[in-house]
Amino acid sequence: MAKSKDTEVDAYIFIKENLKTLGWDVRNPARNSFGEVYTQNECLNHPKIKECLGTKKPENVVKLSEKYYWVIEAKRSHTQLEQALDEAIDYAKLINKSKNIKALIVAGVAGNQTDSFLIKSRFMKNGKWFPITINEKEISSLISKEIAKILLTIKKPNIADVPIDEELFLSKAEKINQILHLGAINKNYRARVIAALLLALIDDVPPNIDAAPSVLIDEINSRAKRVLKQQGKGEFYNFINISLPPTEDNHIKFKQALVSTIQELNNLNIRSAMNSGADVLGKFYEVFLKYGNGAKEIGIVLTPRHITNWAVDTINVTKHDYVYDPTCGTGGFLVAAFDHAKKGSTPKQINSFKVHNLFGVEQEPEVVALAIVNMIFRGDGKNNIVEGNCFQKSLSKTSHDGQVTATYKKKNNDKIITKVLMNPPFALKSSDEKEFKFIQHALEQMDDGGVLFSVLPVSVMFEGGQEKD
Repeated sequence: MAKSKDTEVDAYIFIKENLKTLGWDVRNPARNSFGEVYTQNECLNHPKIKECLGTKKPENVVKLSEKYYWVIEAKRSHTQLEQALDEAIDYAKLINKSKNIKALIVAGVAGNQTDSFLIKSRFMKNGKWFPITINEKEISSLISKEIAKILLTIKKPNIADVPIDEELFLSKAEKINQILHLGAINKNYRARVIAALLLALIDDVPPNIDAAPSVLIDEINSRAKRVLKQQGKGEFYNFINISLPPTEDNHIKFKQALVSTIQELNNLNIRSAMNSGADVLGKFYEVFLKYGNGAKEIGIVLTPRHITNWAVDTINVTKHDYVYDPTCGTGGFLVAAFDHAKKGSTPKQINSFKVHNLFGVEQEPEVVALAIVNMIFRGDGKNNIVEGNCFQKSLSKTSHDGQVTATYKKKNNDKIITKVLMNPPFALKSSDEKEFKFIQHALEQMDDGGVLFSVLPVSVMFEGGQEKD
């Protein structure tokens, strides 16, 4: 077990590093006019704070403005999280007795470098403390400078439609790949791990990261399985369930990689971000799969988000369209189509669209699991994304609950697809699945008057240096 002194140092480092990442100037305000973070007794250099606290000193006091402050208190064990939060509130109450300064935000941090850190935050409104939520989900990280400004402006703890820091997400995707690499998790297994963890984090109550490795794995798997069943996608469980390495010596290492990854996802407020209007998960996948999962080796070419958004806008996907991506990867085109169809749609109309009008096929099981996770987070878990070879599947018109839709069959009997969006995998030397064959397959699914958008290499249009007829 880590010593108290060691873990307190861990907390100091964790808090300051995270505050710096989130845009705060972590220098001592008493020594630097641009500084914003007091650490322990540094806050007592502020006459008004010292007047309120006496000799008491929280872990950190963050300067939000000349009048408003944020109190952070840390403890060494996860079980002390509520205690840390309560003590931060007690410090804030002392400061709030002042007529000149107020502490409107508090945070409790509990843990250490080995076991990771848990965080709870509160905002004071009308003399009471409320959980801080973004997009209706309680935050799991320290707050950024931007979020603090919004809280002080709206004067309430519930925030919606906060711009997502894409650079932070992409840097975390790289860092998570490094964590999983150090945990000896093969790159071809990492997409499975990420899919399972993301599903496990949907619940308001997080997985018990203090449990033994086997117990933690079981809890992650059971949560993921439950979410998939709730969304009518139980068949995908076999693609994402994770297991411990065969050698017991590696169990602790594997668990540490999972815990560290959960920490990074929590630092991103992943649940809040996934409940936003931005396709941050798709962007996260782009970077994550670039460094892991052997995407290049298996011909996966991830479509940049600005291309998917431009495509659906160009061909004007609406709630009346039936949309198909025969090589859907992580679901980028389908997510973009879903978002575009929302415009001018009622909740009832968009609910019907996501259940009856979106279709996708992906042959890589772990990658299609990521697509499912992407759509679940966006409220579209009941879509028609399936795993398999698109050349062995055809879409035929049918009806379900009185709604016109399509079903996968061996033979196309009645065409329905009006819009196709696709980025076929580049042809591998050993493969006979050339890009034009994907185009041909897609055209065979389309109703008369349909529109197809595809990303293709220039080489598809030429053969032997000559333009094709």
